[in-house]
Amino acid sequence: MAAKTTEHFVLIILSMLVAFGPRFIPLRIFSTRKIPVWFNEWMKYVPVSLFTALVVKDIFIDANHGYTFTGIGNLAKILAAIIVIAVAYRTRSMGLAVVLGLVAVTLLTFALAL
Repeated sequence: MAAKTTEHFVLIILSMLVAFGPRFIPLRIFSTRKIPVWFNEWMKYVPVSLFTALVVKDIFIDANHGYTFTGIGNLAKILAAIIVIAVAYRTRSMGLAVVLGLVAVTLLTFALAL
């Protein structure tokens, strides 16, 4: 039993190092260098791009049927996405947009299922 505990502990430590490395190394490198203005401008678009890629894939692609286009099959998710876009554009708050999006998709899923 002690061997399994040791294995789990080693696995946790190695997982921590793997997760910590990609965060610490760039921080260490860029803390002593001047970051170009063009790089900061470009990085502004990364969170929006990643968020969009995740959301659009979930709304319009059905992985259960061989990655097929769902079209209007996910109407609740499409309407919730429109609400999220409007809230995010109006408030510029990603947290508020995510929370309202979750609430919207939950309520719309129940409402459209009836």
